[in-house]
Amino acid sequence: MYVVMLSPECAPVAQAGGLGEVVYGLSRELEIRGNAVEIILPKYACMRYDQIYGLCVSYRDLCVPWYGGVVPCTVWFGFVHGRKCYFIEPHSADGFFERGSYYGDDDDILRFAFFCKAAMEFLLHAGKRPDVVHCHDWQTALAPVLLFEQYQNRGLGTQRACLTMHNIRHQGRCGEEVLRATSLLPTGRFTVKERLADDQHPGALNLLKGGVVYANFVTSVSPQYAWESRWTDQGAGLSEALHRHAGKFGGVLNGVDYDVWNPETDELIPYNYSRKELAGKYADKRALRERFWLADSYRPIVAYVGRLDEQKGVDLIHHAAHSALDRGAQFVLLGSSTNPAVEERFRQLKWHLNDNPDCHLELQYTAELAHLVYAGSDLLIMPSLFEPCGLAQLIAMKYGTVPVVRAIGGLCDTVFDWEHSDQDRHLRNGFVFHQPDPAAVDSALHRAIGLWFHHPGEFRELMVNAMRADYSWSTPGRHYLNIYHHIRHK
Repeated sequence: MYVVMLSPECAPVAQAGGLGEVVYGLSRELEIRGNAVEIILPKYACMRYDQIYGLCVSYRDLCVPWYGGVVPCTVWFGFVHGRKCYFIEPHSADGFFERGSYYGDDDDILRFAFFCKAAMEFLLHAGKRPDVVHCHDWQTALAPVLLFEQYQNRGLGTQRACLTMHNIRHQGRCGEEVLRATSLLPTGRFTVKERLADDQHPGALNLLKGGVVYANFVTSVSPQYAWESRWTDQGAGLSEALHRHAGKFGGVLNGVDYDVWNPETDELIPYNYSRKELAGKYADKRALRERFWLADSYRPIVAYVGRLDEQKGVDLIHHAAHSALDRGAQFVLLGSSTNPAVEERFRQLKWHLNDNPDCHLELQYTAELAHLVYAGSDLLIMPSLFEPCGLAQLIAMKYGTVPVVRAIGGLCDTVFDWEHSDQDRHLRNGFVFHQPDPAAVDSALHRAIGLWFHHPGEFRELMVNAMRADYSWSTPGRHYLNIYHHIRHK
């Protein structure tokens, strides 16, 4: 099968979060299974060009209709760690992708609407006829609309669209300007509830909803998040549309690329290890303490790795640092925030705990340090307010770092409480709490740290359970292929 991924991110060349890792990992799994996969991305000025091999021009003078005129584009091709990637470069005074960041500009809606239009033009004029165009998040959700409204009668009539919603909170709400820019006319055809009209904001359009309406199949990144999106406030205003299109909506749990995240082969940690031989993990714990100037004492290390934003429960992360220390553990944090107020709050915490030999806050994120933190820690805290899937807990488990998580979204699908789960004992792999409040965090950390101190044999059994779990891309890759075949023959 021939699949084109249309995405704003792909690790490691253009990545702001977990979306990039998903696009890379799924594409690689599909290729391993014998499928042809190509990825189309914007050509950002801020990409990691050192991660592209053989970058060259693939298509010159691609003329993309825009506001009744045209914007010329150059399409580049290169390999990103073996993945075939095309990069669309618009030559426009707007400088759509000549920015210092991937997202966050006032014209994001128009930037990515243009990207969708340009991608469709590229497929059409370059003679590419994929079986499935797999679109990722709101930034590419306009592509299924364009495909079926403008391109199916121009040569792309047999192509099918799959849309994956990685974070339903971001939906691309906008005005009618995007319709005029992309020539989706007359505008009245699309400003109705059955198509792009936002269900909660009168007069607004919703690009993600448009993708839900027009795509042949829609997925979220975990079964639990799919249920929450339909039946709880986690749907963020999209629940009604998901109910109407429930017959083509489901959850597929993300995977982890074990070629990148695997303590047996990881070149970014000092000592390799496996669930059958854990000595290297304890050596990595000493290395982590040396790197972060922590005291070398008989204590567990509780870690947080990832973005510091409201989704992740910043108040509870802040509280968890004190809670872990109060219970005799050490605490490390690796992450940063794009919110100045949150960043300042954690800088104050870092200053307050600066002389504590059992705590270190590293207010930046680097992949190299992340590998060491996962390998050297005993517990990982994830008190998310919402979590579509979560990758940190999946990575932590592979490294024998036991997750302590809130029961929300994909965390429900992957972490099963050591004491209270209805799963068999050998499948229990962490600690789970339910309420998003400090008392719940305290209770979970009390149980986890207590098990480490008082029942080390059971804690080791829990570590091995976590390492045994298979969250590779093998199963989700099979699920997506089933979806592709379903919509191809529907």
